[in-house]
Amino acid sequence: MKHLTIGFLLAVFFTPYLWGAKKNAQPVVEKPFPPLEAAKTMQVPKGFNVTLFAGEPDIKQPIGFCIDDRGRLWVAEANNYPDKKAGKKDRIIILEDTDGDGTHDKRIVFCDKLEYVSGIEVGFGGAWVMSIPNFYFIPDKDYDGVPDGEPIVLLDGFGTHANAHNIANGFAWGPDGWLYATHGRSNWSLVGKPGKPEAERRRIDGGVWRYHPLRHVWENFADGTTNPWGIDWNDYGHAFVCNCVNPHLFHVIQGAYYEPGRNRPTGKYAYERIATIADHLHFTNTKTIRAGIGTPEEDVAGGGHAHCGTMIYLGDNWPSEYRNQVFMNNIHGRRVNHDRLIRKGSGYTATHAPDVMRAADPWFVGVSLAYGPDGAVYVSDFSDTGECHHTRNTRKHTGRIYKITYGKPKSWQGDINKLSNPELLKLQSHRNDWFVRHARRVLQERQADTSALVKTLKTGSSVPLRLRALWALRVTGHLKEETLAGLLKDSSEHLRAWAIQLLAENQNPSEKVLNEFVSMAKKDKSPLVRLYLASAMQRLSVKQRVPVLKALLGHAEDEGDQNLPLMYWYATEPVVAADKKAAVQLLAACKISKVRQFITRRMATGP
Repeated sequence: MKHLTIGFLLAVFFTPYLWGAKKNAQPVVEKPFPPLEAAKTMQVPKGFNVTLFAGEPDIKQPIGFCIDDRGRLWVAEANNYPDKKAGKKDRIIILEDTDGDGTHDKRIVFCDKLEYVSGIEVGFGGAWVMSIPNFYFIPDKDYDGVPDGEPIVLLDGFGTHANAHNIANGFAWGPDGWLYATHGRSNWSLVGKPGKPEAERRRIDGGVWRYHPLRHVWENFADGTTNPWGIDWNDYGHAFVCNCVNPHLFHVIQGAYYEPGRNRPTGKYAYERIATIADHLHFTNTKTIRAGIGTPEEDVAGGGHAHCGTMIYLGDNWPSEYRNQVFMNNIHGRRVNHDRLIRKGSGYTATHAPDVMRAADPWFVGVSLAYGPDGAVYVSDFSDTGECHHTRNTRKHTGRIYKITYGKPKSWQGDINKLSNPELLKLQSHRNDWFVRHARRVLQERQADTSALVKTLKTGSSVPLRLRALWALRVTGHLKEETLAGLLKDSSEHLRAWAIQLLAENQNPSEKVLNEFVSMAKKDKSPLVRLYLASAMQRLSVKQRVPVLKALLGHAEDEGDQNLPLMYWYATEPVVAADKKAAVQLLAACKISKVRQFITRRMATGP
């Protein structure tokens, strides 16, 4: 244990009273630790250090942040929280460490007239901001911190009608060039472009959605969970979200429906939903989830039921055993939980691992996690008290961002956006995925010539390097369909799977590709490939799906897989609803008992 202080000992003594089982129990400690003291009293594994990057009064109630091409942090401040009708008081600030000492020394107020802000990402000449009920783009072509014009409303209709926190949130650029975000259940949304009537809008009842920055289209990606906050991807492009309340971690599959159901209209015929991948809970009382808060048993389990800020570590500062592992803030436990991801069937299981950070400060509320160009991890602290919803002390105007490093990482000063195209291509092999992602996004913005990566795609030394080449070629428009179709026969299940997803993205694959899908559905031995086929079928017409689904439903060995029976059903249900003859054919071909039951049940309900 490091940096024992009187403040730390007081926090340990008072913790059971702060987070007792009684609902609305008042905190004993009325003030947070001073920012530097809070950093010094954090517990981390041997070799790690925690320093303060920023604290009040320079930053207040950070609800989210992103890191730009220069390594600056763009921070969304939720000054309105928890009042969604408080007016335009929220803001975006930019924090920069110009001398590389690990602490910010430059601050710019980028925008200070936003509604209820909950998400921020930067790229394509500006900032992308969730400020419910609107999704904005704020132009700043040269990223000087001065907007080039007023915020542009890209989408509206994001829900504001329910509680303070269960809202659209957390942005991140996906490997496929889309901007992804998570969405809570209670404040369901009817999303569309400004002025669109209700009939032309789509409902989202919570889960994951995405928006394409060049084509300006948006779509639901996956449905479910309670209040997911933050999404991230591993080296193979598999996405994960953590969840606030109920089981805490999910592997995000395109077209999936996740627990809990709770009568969501968007999943009326899902019948059953995919469960958490975690083989454990971070709380102890499943009937009254608040009852265990502050108890020794809950402390051992992981700290509590509320999580925020998913991060898959792909940096180059922390030890290698942390790579491709998932981390999330535990709100009640005042810590960063760590789960180990292990492949299982078509997906993953997650096992409990030692926490990577525990805060002594009784006001610590971690929200976002992200690794930067030096491989160190930034953790934002909303700095508040209260049980789960954190509405008690929100007028105190505190907030911090900490930096968790291993040893002394080498500081980085530069600008990815100023690099030449060949330099950006070279970065696709960087060990720190921060450089890979930022370089790929800039290549996408420029629609640069990435054809030099074709060689890496075909003969790269590792699957992750080949996938990076695939994604860069795709987002820049230099991936030929014949090349992509050729990957359907690749030796790597990951390349085959991603080829399926990208070929189905336009919802109109060629006849040759469809025939290959059928062949793969029959013969491919990889459950991961069959998972991607099931996702892809949801993007195709009912007629196009049937031959592939017949083959998939014939895999009796998929009966016990955690994803495949349900994913097969989600793709099958529209066929059963629309075509009785095809439904009978699928029922006859099906060797998976659960799907047979669902087909019969759906046929009985009518169209």
